[in-house]
Amino acid sequence: MNQYVTGAVIRELREKNHLTQSELAERLCVSDKTISKWETAKGYPDISLLEPIAKVFGVSITELISGNAVSNVNVSANMMRSKFYVCPVCGNIIHCMGEAVINCHGVLLTPSQAEETDEDHRILIERVEDEYYVRMEHDMTKEHYISFVAAFSSDKIQMIKLYPEGNPEARFKINGVKKIFFYCNRDGLFFINVNKGIDGKEKINLNSESRYL
Repeated sequence: MNQYVTGAVIRELREKNHLTQSELAERLCVSDKTISKWETAKGYPDISLLEPIAKVFGVSITELISGNAVSNVNVSANMMRSKFYVCPVCGNIIHCMGEAVINCHGVLLTPSQAEETDEDHRILIERVEDEYYVRMEHDMTKEHYISFVAAFSSDKIQMIKLYPEGNPEARFKINGVKKIFFYCNRDGLFFINVNKGIDGKEKINLNSESRYL
């Protein structure tokens, strides 16, 4: 473990919960001097106290250690506001509709920031009956490849995992798809609005032609 709860986090959570050092100490069955030591970085709480501390503050142990409190705003979350977390060590992909604290291989992950497609990351979208055929211009070597491609509508995600030396292509049911995302292992996350071309024109007709976007 390369992270541990800090005194600053304990103090912030204590004040947020309107507790004095004495009140927190009483709930944890320690002295108020112990709380003071934690908050002034003169000591750390024993690992056996992490669960009781998290319980008092109403957070998870992961949130306590990371210092990032998570609010439950997922109930009415819009799929279009989804986030992708990608582990730089193993390539693991985590999709999340709301706030989260995610660790993988000892790394605290941050959500990938999507950029609009550019000349180095072009994508072809062709409408074939009730599907979008999607293809990207990429060599797909073992060192440089597209990891996944996903199509988003307001209530659904369709996701295809891609692999090095494979074909950078996928098919998605149209079903209200509004955005397509894909992830390059070197350059990160990209997206394109399916009704908007690289030249900014609205409502490109995909019925009768394939277009590079």
